[in-house]
Amino acid sequence: MKNTTRLLVSLALLALAAAPAAAKTTYSHQEYFEHYEGTSTCLECHEEEATDFFHSQHYQWRGESPNVVNADGQMLGKLNTINDFCTNPMPSWIGNAVNSDGKIIAQGCSKCHAGLGLKPGREISQQQLENIDCLICHASGYRRDAYQDEEGNWSWKPILWKNQRGLDSVSKRITQPKRKSCLRCHAGAGGGQNFKRGDIEYVLGETDANYDVHMGTDGQDMACAECHGGSNHRMRGRGADLSGTDNPDEPLMCTSCHDEKPHGLLALDSHTDKLNCTVCHIPDFARTDQTDMVRDWSTPKYHEEANKYSATITFGKNVKPVYAWFNGNSRLSKLGEKVKREKDGTVPVMIPEGSRKDKNSKLYAFKLHQGTLPMLKDQQWLIPLAVDEFFVDGDIEKAVAEGAAATYGIEDPDYEWVPVKRYMGIFHGVRPADQALQCLDCHREGGRMDWKGLGYKKDPLLSKMD
Repeated sequence: MKNTTRLLVSLALLALAAAPAAAKTTYSHQEYFEHYEGTSTCLECHEEEATDFFHSQHYQWRGESPNVVNADGQMLGKLNTINDFCTNPMPSWIGNAVNSDGKIIAQGCSKCHAGLGLKPGREISQQQLENIDCLICHASGYRRDAYQDEEGNWSWKPILWKNQRGLDSVSKRITQPKRKSCLRCHAGAGGGQNFKRGDIEYVLGETDANYDVHMGTDGQDMACAECHGGSNHRMRGRGADLSGTDNPDEPLMCTSCHDEKPHGLLALDSHTDKLNCTVCHIPDFARTDQTDMVRDWSTPKYHEEANKYSATITFGKNVKPVYAWFNGNSRLSKLGEKVKREKDGTVPVMIPEGSRKDKNSKLYAFKLHQGTLPMLKDQQWLIPLAVDEFFVDGDIEKAVAEGAAATYGIEDPDYEWVPVKRYMGIFHGVRPADQALQCLDCHREGGRMDWKGLGYKKDPLLSKMD
């Protein structure tokens, strides 16, 4: 028995010795520098790229707005518009919001800014260039956290900032951004997994073609940048609810890759004149993680287990999109301007432009997000909220007051709560052809389409049959 055991052990050791060594991953920058000393290390070779990035929307959080009909030539974006999720980053930029258990429950909106804590300036400078955090997108395994210095100033630092050997190792793992790098911010926006977009879920980091034909690892296995990557760090695409357009000269459309008549079947190809591909090929969204459909800031809600407050949020899962005409342009409610209500009494945070009679319009799939926001009574201006402190104490009156002071310099605001809405394009989670919508999903009584709401007297298929 002992001899048999020894023989088996010897054979196992010989097999291990004969087996080829596991291939060691090599990275393009592993020999380029010895020690990582912050962004200044990157700037030694990449100042031109950093300058490009400084002017991009990922850094500036605002940009050219040629597709916003009431932009009036302004550079618009996260920093100077309002949204119906966390409203605006300026009152809640960086810092640890700590609950009564001593747990950090929020760290400011800059947690997803590709900078190291300074607010982006309009004028380029060495300080602004060194504020760019190249590693947040380009280094696999990089993590950072918020730290406060002796003078009370906050900044984002690598969690390994006191471990030079570990930091050197991570900072040399430079690659083009992977899907998981992009999802780190874009899937977690709005306060939780898939809260905001609805169609950008963490599962897309590693999924199959049945979940998304573009990103499935058993299919095309495309990185986000293969569609959205433009030139000079300017991303392509804006959907319907982003005010700034990072790369207006390189728009991103389905027809950037696909034929305008891709089906080879007249009954289907005749639809492409008036239907965007998303209508049929994304039957639903929020398939794994539920998404925020209604956010009522007027009604604080306490979460005992997390020991924190939030707005009252209504979630949805496996949500059917709504459908609306979109000609590529949008209209928003701007900060510091009197709102214009819709016929239903709601204030449009951002809505698509277009109609059935507009030859440039097509039907698109949307997430319709609704909410309740504060508005100054006299001026009828929407008010952003200071949300981080609110998460700790639930004092919504204070959150409104601090938001009005930070945005407009108005103390003790006289305000009211108003219903708001926003249309958000649904573009991810594209299904294979055999899982797309079928004719009767739309062309039947009780189907998906609100034909009258879309400008038809009745189902156009029935009109053709009359």
